[in-house]
Amino acid sequence: MAAEPALSRRERQILDVVFARGKATVSQLMEDLPEEMSRSAARTFLRILEDKGHVKHTSSGREFVYQAMQSTGKAGRSAVARVLNTFFSGSLETALATYLADPNANISDDELKRIEKLVRKAQQEGR
Repeated sequence: MAAEPALSRRERQILDVVFARGKATVSQLMEDLPEEMSRSAARTFLRILEDKGHVKHTSSGREFVYQAMQSTGKAGRSAVARVLNTFFSGSLETALATYLADPNANISDDELKRIEKLVRKAQQEGR
């Protein structure tokens, strides 16, 4: 399996907006970006993301509508793996312990029960 082309910080921000919206025009993208960007720069970044195989576009009137080429599930798994490897040396246990120790985490009892059930299921499946 070939390695994914690396994304710059701005490319990641743009792709995050596309994932969050499902589909986005340049105008919508510019509304949601955390930092200002010119329309020309946004179009350039989208073309680069398209060349790298991360987005595709369709025409809607005079604007292009962009959508991600990867499913949100696959992209989410990839993002979690990146976070685990970057900040927690690949350890899910350390990541979860860090999150659970955060007083602002606001985890419900029902969510904790669902997590416990997922852990038991993974143990039964030998993972």
